[in-house]
Amino acid sequence: MKIQIKTDPALGKDEVVVLCHPDNTEIHHLKNLMEEMNGRQASLVVYKNKQEVYLPVSDILFFETSGTAIYAHTAKEMYETNYKLYELEEILPGYFLRISKSSIANIHQIVSISRNLTASSTIAFNSSHKQAYVSRHYFRTLKLRLEEKRNFYEKKKS
Repeated sequence: MKIQIKTDPALGKDEVVVLCHPDNTEIHHLKNLMEEMNGRQASLVVYKNKQEVYLPVSDILFFETSGTAIYAHTAKEMYETNYKLYELEEILPGYFLRISKSSIANIHQIVSISRNLTASSTIAFNSSHKQAYVSRHYFRTLKLRLEEKRNFYEKKKS
């Protein structure tokens, strides 16, 4: 891998451009880590009882669809959002991951996974009774991301 850093005094805001093959998973993981460090989205506008709430993204456990509505779940509350799941995937930091066709989860908030070989597995979250389901299609990706997170923090400790 070739790495270059070019400076431009005329640049108003820092920008990182990476050229890679489309199937380079290491680069995609690097992108997720950089987005995580950068904290692309500090808060998200959600709604509760017709009231607009500015919710810190880090407080959100997961997003799920119910009918035509999309809900953001925190440890104790549930808020409605006007975003579609594909839009949320674009604007949320890299520590949010699609876990099923109808859900996106915050991997920093996951404390356990109950694996089910014949159906969806269940995720438990920090300081909450709430659970979300991981489809078999997304299970492997979730396990890899959680393993990366664990390895990152272990390296940071040493």
